[in-house]
Amino acid sequence: MSFSSKIKEELAEHFATARHCNLAELSAIVRLSGIFADKKNGGCALRVHMENFGVARKCFTLLRKTFNIGNDIVVRRNMATGNCSYFLYAKGEELLAVRNAMTQSVCCKRAYIRGAFLAAGSVSDPSKSYHFEIVCSTEEMAHQIVCDKEEQAEHLKDMINSFGMDAKIVKRKKMYVVYLKEGSQIVDILNVMEAHVSLMELENVRIMKEMRNSVNRKVNCETANINKTVSAAVRQLEDIAYIRDTLGFDKLPEGLKDVALTRLTYPEATLKELGRLMENPVGKSGVNHRLRKLSELAEKLRDQ
Repeated sequence: MSFSSKIKEELAEHFATARHCNLAELSAIVRLSGIFADKKNGGCALRVHMENFGVARKCFTLLRKTFNIGNDIVVRRNMATGNCSYFLYAKGEELLAVRNAMTQSVCCKRAYIRGAFLAAGSVSDPSKSYHFEIVCSTEEMAHQIVCDKEEQAEHLKDMINSFGMDAKIVKRKKMYVVYLKEGSQIVDILNVMEAHVSLMELENVRIMKEMRNSVNRKVNCETANINKTVSAAVRQLEDIAYIRDTLGFDKLPEGLKDVALTRLTYPEATLKELGRLMENPVGKSGVNHRLRKLSELAEKLRDQ
């Protein structure tokens, strides 16, 4: 089961206690995956198309629980893929309340976002990448209801951003997609929708990824330092060997001769260790200074 499916299964089992929140959630589901139709007698009818059984069951239950409206579900199976589609049909004057549902309070905004995700949302596998999106088939759906198209184009995004997030909108072919990219914001939106089990699963994945990345950075840093140390030691040995073969150690000052002989004897030692191993021990900076002098001398000899 994909991570998106797990979230939807969890949210499908979550029911708000307040009637106005159920209205908001049902309104989002219908607006993003269904259609309203006016009846000649002044009533209203709706049809909702869903791919997830849990979402279809929740929509059915919300209609029963909120309005006591009878509704029918038609199941259609794709013979090629074996996947099922669920079509829910209902009618009644009470459905006008769903059509005109308001989302002013915080709890209703939570419910609306939850319904929008159930209808047309998805989250990528957090072990691979962080991406949350709600796909809307029209510009009006992408930005909720009531205003002209330009204002509608920002409404759903603004609803999500009212919780301190940074949702954006992108046009994908004929679809409008409201999306979040940062892992921390996806955690926040799961909390807004009250998908707490999925939130904890995502947090566990994030912690493991951060630990793995931290270890990799430290290993890479250590490897780089080792490579740098080895390269410096090899270069020092080449310089010392060249001085020995061309000039000889007897013509070197006592301090340079001491560090040269010690480096040849202990080619893998660090500067600090070299300082302790010398006949006349010196500190790390003193060893570094003398090795630099030897390097400069070797360069002069090569240039002659």
